[in-house]
Amino acid sequence: MSEGLQLDLKKPLDKMTAKELRELVLKQIPQITGASGLGKDELLVQIKEVLGIGGEEGVKATPYKTKILSMKSKMRDLRTKRAETAGEGERKAKEILRRKINKLKKRTRRLAKAS
Repeated sequence: MSEGLQLDLKKPLDKMTAKELRELVLKQIPQITGASGLGKDELLVQIKEVLGIGGEEGVKATPYKTKILSMKSKMRDLRTKRAETAGEGERKAKEILRRKINKLKKRTRRLAKAS
């Protein structure tokens, strides 16, 4: 639509917050009206439409979503177990639980990044 429209972006549109996107629309893209009442997803769709950037509709779902969710539930269980273990004699058990939680967090991040 607007081939001559140049935007001064400090970071990619997808990484911007809703507040930053609203500010961008109000200052640099007068074609979009009602930006103050829109959410981030709606703003992204409208900005991409005006700029002629197409292809993706919303955020893509990761194929590993069920695996990630099961790992996160396991982490919650481990955290409650760690909170229940109290006392100085249980230090080793707490350390083991902490490491397991840490490994699960790393795995979930890797899976999310892989998608």
